[in-house]
Amino acid sequence: MTIPPLSIAAAGMQNAANRFEASARRTASGSLDNLAVEAVEQIRAKQDFSANAAVARTADEMTGTLLDILV
Repeated sequence: MTIPPLSIAAAGMQNAANRFEASARRTASGSLDNLAVEAVEQIRAKQDFSANAAVARTADEMTGTLLDILV
């Protein structure tokens, strides 16, 4: 059984968005002691989101190409 890439990418984007939001909330309500740690977490979440978005775009392009070949 294979798991569709779009489902994996969507789950990854949701996870990254949740991590970013949680970090932003901790930053807004916390002390400045963890500011560097939270900044790194937000950058990592952004990069993870971007990588998963690229997977979704690629999967979409590949599906379109396959449909063009079949039609």
